[in-house]
Amino acid sequence: MIKVLIVDDSATIRAILSMGLSKDPEIQVVGTAPDPYVARDKIAELKPDVITLDVEMPRMDGIEFLRRLMASFPLPVVMVSALTERGKEITLQALEAGAIDYVTKPSGSHGDRGAAEMIMELRQKIKVASRANLSNLRQNLAKVEKTVHSAPVYTSAALAETTDKVIAIGASTGGTNAIRDLVMQFPADTPGIVIVQHITPGFTKMFASRLNEIGAMSVKEATNGDRIITGQILIAPANMHMSVRRSGGTYLVDCLPGDPVGGHRPAVDVLFHSVAKNVGANAIGVILTGMGGDGAEGLAAMRKAGARTLGQDEASCVVYGMPKVAFDKGGVERQVPLNLVVPSLLSLLGRK
Repeated sequence: MIKVLIVDDSATIRAILSMGLSKDPEIQVVGTAPDPYVARDKIAELKPDVITLDVEMPRMDGIEFLRRLMASFPLPVVMVSALTERGKEITLQALEAGAIDYVTKPSGSHGDRGAAEMIMELRQKIKVASRANLSNLRQNLAKVEKTVHSAPVYTSAALAETTDKVIAIGASTGGTNAIRDLVMQFPADTPGIVIVQHITPGFTKMFASRLNEIGAMSVKEATNGDRIITGQILIAPANMHMSVRRSGGTYLVDCLPGDPVGGHRPAVDVLFHSVAKNVGANAIGVILTGMGGDGAEGLAAMRKAGARTLGQDEASCVVYGMPKVAFDKGGVERQVPLNLVVPSLLSLLGRK
């Protein structure tokens, strides 16, 4: 049984979450709190396994509370956010501060997401969060924080050059921080990179924009027909599958709607299969932390087509799901810790 503490300033939201989560036989709501100060006392008293946390809270905002929690009493946290520009910004800050994942509150002005759909998503993410490796998460956060304050920010001077290699990366739970870690290490002249990160609609552009500020490569949300070029990273837009095709001597991405594949859109498998077919031995594939098996079949296809492949190892994953399935299916040539992914990639490219 997973013990959950709900932290939200809205009595209505607390009631909705409590009622919805309690219907799952694997989840026990042990308490609720209207603000971080009450939550602090209830964490000590109730010892929850997972916390759901509103991103905007009275008396102390959710980000500040999360940072203090991760520093002194780390617990898996799933953020519950409003799908507003401020809500999206704070949610991304929360992921950077150590939240495992997030869900968005239903909103009449933002599509047809209902409370029932949100509750189902939250149940699943609570179960994933309860199995997350917090020690790895804290180590990665400390390393990223140190790098952010010590490393200069560059602007890529290599844009517009046609890439001869393509690096394809897939990630899910825990992936936003893992990708952030990699982006800070890539040299400006790294071959073009395409990334699928499982993410809620409305967050991709802001996620790409934040990544664009921290490293030597240019980062943007991909649009249909974008060229894959040296010095640039393309992030698959939420709710769109991204695939790679060749046009003459140029690689392009197609970003198109379609049915979910393995329950995901975008799906890592869609990207990896297209890279296997159209890039072949000129590609390098990387599978990072995440729940489930998305990307395993595609990475195996890439390796069969002659691509080099890497998987994040269990010891450094927040959730060792996708890399494990990919390894078990023969798609991973070599497993490496997160801090060695970029050096390993550069080695495969023939660089020091």
